[in-house]
Amino acid sequence: MNTTRHTNITSNIPSSGPATSFRGLRLAIGLMSGTSLDGMDVAVIRSDGEKSVQFGPAATFAYDDDFRERLRSVLGVEGLKNPELKAVEDELTRLHIQAVIQFMDMYDLSTDEVDIIGFHGHTIFHDPKAKITHQIGNAQMLADATGISVVADFRSNDVAAGGQGAPLVPIYHQALAKGMMSGMAELSLPVCVLNLGGIANVTWVGAKNEKSEDDLLAFDTGPCNALLDDWVFKKTGNMFDDNGALASSGKANDDIIANMLSHPYFSAPNPKSLDRLDFNTDAVKDLSPEDGAATLVGFIAATVKKAQSTFPQQPANWVLSGGGCHNGALVDALKGALTGEVKTADEIGWSGDAMEAQAFAYLALRSIAGLPITFPRTTGVAAPLGGGKQFKPLLPRLPC
Repeated sequence: MNTTRHTNITSNIPSSGPATSFRGLRLAIGLMSGTSLDGMDVAVIRSDGEKSVQFGPAATFAYDDDFRERLRSVLGVEGLKNPELKAVEDELTRLHIQAVIQFMDMYDLSTDEVDIIGFHGHTIFHDPKAKITHQIGNAQMLADATGISVVADFRSNDVAAGGQGAPLVPIYHQALAKGMMSGMAELSLPVCVLNLGGIANVTWVGAKNEKSEDDLLAFDTGPCNALLDDWVFKKTGNMFDDNGALASSGKANDDIIANMLSHPYFSAPNPKSLDRLDFNTDAVKDLSPEDGAATLVGFIAATVKKAQSTFPQQPANWVLSGGGCHNGALVDALKGALTGEVKTADEIGWSGDAMEAQAFAYLALRSIAGLPITFPRTTGVAAPLGGGKQFKPLLPRLPC
């Protein structure tokens, strides 16, 4: 790892005292390694897994270039057969162990304070039609090394039951959008939370007063940073388009965007989900670096606009989260394409960078409480369904 970004979101996570005695809330650490391949997000929350959420600090631990390419080499269906898969998984796990231990040291959190770790791992292949979803990461190793119980394998139960296995974060988005965090009274419902990760996914939260699964709709809108980052790396050697500078200096090709929108995914019914490798940059291969980036930004905005047309009611507000919030060209394109007010998560007191890691902390708490994490209108599963497997430490805390 070569970079660590720290975010003190609030100071309402005390540095000492048993978590289970803090007004009935539990303390959970969430870990997320996303399809953008940039690194690991670590975040802590206190929550009951239902009606109350309190933010704690968060940090991002970047992968170095060598590991990022090793991780890229095991993506896709062929990655399942790669002889290096086990070694990559072990290294991914060790990096997560180091990140958790460093994070806990930074914020003076003891093992006894943390009730659970939510460990997403890293998705290397996702094909729900074939009932396959594969995330790497050794949860038992993580539990043994930290001395803390871990919940992992969040997607398999849903996929085995006929669901898409993604997106998983909508129930957390609903908890925030329904006013269960302070500062939300200013947002009128319906609210759409748009995660701009390697793949973009949206959660539509309706205007009913109660927290109801019928007032929730979610799906992947299309590719996002994965396409942009691949293009920028291929053409410039940079890992991403810093603040969208490359895209801002180019001109979008509307004909290519229209052709990309003809992909059958965009006419498929909701809910639906994508694998990182379902789309590539071939459509813009003959464009300049600037025009290619501009065209991909325009395409991403168009896919979200197309998704908007499928909502039961048009949103009053959009909240943008994820790494794409740092791309000014993409944010501007979305503001021009969407109805309702568009703000970033940071503008309303959330954290766009930490939200997915927070969500997996929240899902881990729901899992150990026996609460559902996926729903008919978020993954297409027949009935609300629990998910995640718990791994308790079997050994004394191990050195990493």
